[in-house]
Amino acid sequence: MKSSVQLSGWGRHPWQPTLLSHSESLEAASQTARLARGLGRAYGDAALPVDTQDEVLATRWADRILRFDPETAVLRAEAGLSLGELYRLLLPRGFFTPVAPGTRHVTLGGMVASDIHGKNHHVAGTFGRHVRALRIRVGDGRVLECSRQQHAELFFATLGGMGLTGHILEVEAQLERVASPWIYEESERKDTLEEVFISLREASAHWPMTVAWIDTSSRGSRMGRGIIMRGRWATADEAPVTPPRHNPRMRMPLDFPNGMVNPWTIGALNRAWFAKHPRKPVQHLVAPESFFWILDMVDDWNRVFGRNGFTQYQCVLPSDAGVFRGFLELFQRLGACSFVTVLKDCGEQGEGLLSFPKTGSTIAVDIPLRDGAHGLRLTDALNEYVLGHGGRVYLAKDTFSRPEHIAAMYPRLAEWREIRDRYDPSGRIRSALGVRCGLCAP
Repeated sequence: MKSSVQLSGWGRHPWQPTLLSHSESLEAASQTARLARGLGRAYGDAALPVDTQDEVLATRWADRILRFDPETAVLRAEAGLSLGELYRLLLPRGFFTPVAPGTRHVTLGGMVASDIHGKNHHVAGTFGRHVRALRIRVGDGRVLECSRQQHAELFFATLGGMGLTGHILEVEAQLERVASPWIYEESERKDTLEEVFISLREASAHWPMTVAWIDTSSRGSRMGRGIIMRGRWATADEAPVTPPRHNPRMRMPLDFPNGMVNPWTIGALNRAWFAKHPRKPVQHLVAPESFFWILDMVDDWNRVFGRNGFTQYQCVLPSDAGVFRGFLELFQRLGACSFVTVLKDCGEQGEGLLSFPKTGSTIAVDIPLRDGAHGLRLTDALNEYVLGHGGRVYLAKDTFSRPEHIAAMYPRLAEWREIRDRYDPSGRIRSALGVRCGLCAP
């Protein structure tokens, strides 16, 4: 089924008229599509076409589990299977993905294309580490099985390759056995950015899942104060007999007026969020939905930013409080603001040629937009700072970065291009992000 629709990324900027096709058979439908799209949670233009006549293949109908071996915990499924469905079907049986991003509304294909990471990157790496094999239709028309042993160069180029090495049809991945469907979590608040870094470093040395929320609005000594959260799967002895209930979900019914999310309203929210946490540490059991995907409790939450939308800027920098203080000072001087601000530790760089995380710490900020020119100015300034400290941005979140910035941030880009061109010599598979960032030709 094909239809002409208006599409955007999750940041709601830019919008693009698109010829969108749906099919339960990705192998057949991928013969004519220029790009594949999962659940549309890439923030910018990663799943948008270059031209309005470029056919985009929606993969969400192709969501069958093809094989699952409970002895080995190896899963084989179509690329359109969502993380939310895996959670619903397999967590009650004691299995879960070794890596989970901040939303369950992602497909297996999208998890591979973005080589997603989570709160446990310092111990588990990216999702690509746990992928065993992929079935892909590449740009020259062939359907190939690739792995670390077969078409290995294509396999590593596809991990984090933003869907530009071919249409991912099937994914085979190693799942994780978990002792219970509950998370044991501890949290505490810290009054300075330096204390946040010390606490996060200590937590990462002993806990498999760590993350911090930080206040981007406070200034002076309070700049970057935050709340650190540490988690692990609860043991069978710790967990209640009954499984956690699914959180009730609300829906954002309308777009907020443009400008309602601004430095003053965000500042008030940041102060309230910090103050609501008790001064003493908190220990409790929580549902995985609350620990991994708290924003998913509100469907269409991106509408709070109004029709102008927002951009999420995520970068990785050296794990140094001084470097991050400099980033926050620049962020404030630019007049930017963010409420959903996440700080995580990263481990070693992944196997994917364009995988984002590397040793250091990553910060993600949601910035309301006035227009595209505003987003470009912010991104240019932040990118210059990040480049000056040896960091890089996450392509799955990017909306405005220039090709020269991406080339400087990703040293394996030339190798990735050579592999991509070998499997797609005519440049058939392309995206708006790919052209904008210089990953593929117009």
